[in-house]
Amino acid sequence: MLFKFNTLIQLLFLVLILLNCTSQSNKDAADFFLKGNQALGQKNYAEALRLYDEAIAKNADFSDAYLNKGITLLKLGRVEDAYEVLTEAIRIDPTLTQANLVRSESALYLGRLKEAREDLLQIEKQYQDSTRFHLVKGNLLDAEGNPSLAIPEYDAALRLSKTNVEAYVNRGAVYYRMGSYAEAKLDFETAVALDPAQPQALNNLGLIASKNKQWPQAIGYFDQVLSRDPAEPYSLNNKAYALLQTRKGEEARTLIEKSLDKLPKNGYALRNLGIYYQQKGNISEALSAFNKAIEIAEPVELLYGLAGQAYFAQKNTSEACKIWKQGVVLKDSLATAEAAKYCR
Repeated sequence: MLFKFNTLIQLLFLVLILLNCTSQSNKDAADFFLKGNQALGQKNYAEALRLYDEAIAKNADFSDAYLNKGITLLKLGRVEDAYEVLTEAIRIDPTLTQANLVRSESALYLGRLKEAREDLLQIEKQYQDSTRFHLVKGNLLDAEGNPSLAIPEYDAALRLSKTNVEAYVNRGAVYYRMGSYAEAKLDFETAVALDPAQPQALNNLGLIASKNKQWPQAIGYFDQVLSRDPAEPYSLNNKAYALLQTRKGEEARTLIEKSLDKLPKNGYALRNLGIYYQQKGNISEALSAFNKAIEIAEPVELLYGLAGQAYFAQKNTSEACKIWKQGVVLKDSLATAEAAKYCR
């Protein structure tokens, strides 16, 4: 499965320290705010959240504290809570455009594309020179089904910052899905050059090596991810696919099961489990796994072609052709080839 950044969070440390505040309460709020920023910079998110809450308790209208609390909640994966807190920051200070930018990212993560677009439109004029703005706008356009329009936004993000790793990874992901593998590979390699531990780029380089049937090279990329995060479900499954192609089925099955433990509804992992059973000659178990993947209703390469092959192995040509024809509509290359050979 292809990786791209989903949660796009930038630390926006505001320098406002309430120098003009005279009350002790506001001075205390500023002190908690600065300590919260320090904790956030150290990735001590629980402590940062506590300190921002202390700042807000001292000054209920401290919009900057709401903003950085929202960023902290995003870091903790509490996206819905973050969206609400950022909305409060904007209510208190409608000129706090940083909050619109971060809220647009949280809306995008939640699938609220209309709200994300509204936030970006509101701040577009002020943020034309912001690499982050163009990155988020590119992600929105891609999510809206306009990948060709997303690429110029990623280009703009990279013109403004040659070190924007997320822009390289996400532009590379768009190129990959468009079949422009050379461009995708260059973007992923650039991302890794900037950040050698970048998991999305490493995983995606492994996928490109897999497409080229460079199985040892692909496994090497996936292992680089797994050496830092042994339970990362996508790289576990992608490595398993490479192992299946080199007939290391039992090792592959172990990785697939670990991946499914983390993500039970990963269609690619279920497809790969089906391939394992297919290679073992257990066609009924293979079909069970393939059909579970189909039920998830997410695009999975070769899935319909493989499921049709399993039905064909059971001499159920009518069911094989039915599923291959479904695959043709979904642009499954294997299904298209098999349907052309066996179905009228």
